[in-house]
Amino acid sequence: MKLSPYLIALLLLSVISIRAYSQEAAQRNEILNELSSVVPGKGRVAIYEDENIKNVLGRSMAPPRRVYSTSDGSVQYHKMRGYKIQAFSGNNQRTSKNEAYHKQGLINNSFPRHETVVLFESPFWRLRVGNFEEREEAEEVLTEIRRSFPSFGKEMYIVVDEVKIPINQTSRAGD
Repeated sequence: MKLSPYLIALLLLSVISIRAYSQEAAQRNEILNELSSVVPGKGRVAIYEDENIKNVLGRSMAPPRRVYSTSDGSVQYHKMRGYKIQAFSGNNQRTSKNEAYHKQGLINNSFPRHETVVLFESPFWRLRVGNFEEREEAEEVLTEIRRSFPSFGKEMYIVVDEVKIPINQTSRAGD
């Protein structure tokens, strides 16, 4: 019995799909052995697996994350898409820069564990607080900051931004 190339491709895709759900190499080998075994009266299937496919199967599909370090090398972190609190935004060229740095100092004194950064994206000066993986974490800290600084609570909100998450940290609000 001769198998068509489409049937062979379908069998190979089935094997690959099954492998995607399987984390155990032993389980993968059992499947290949079962498919390769001779069943009387049913024919025989020969599986030829390219080395490139063997190297890809079971590997994470996500690209490897680049590791960054602080200037003193004490903390290593990944950069990823996450959340920050925008605590200030202003475009008055005479006062916005000073106001952003003033508010940064106030927040740093009250919340030293959360990173603050002043950004200038013409014509706006912005102050952003924290590095949060989850929006809920940012919302909790936003509530705390609003309690501490009710005078600038209405202009604060959560934004999507690139954040720095320490490598040894697992799903916690970032420093």
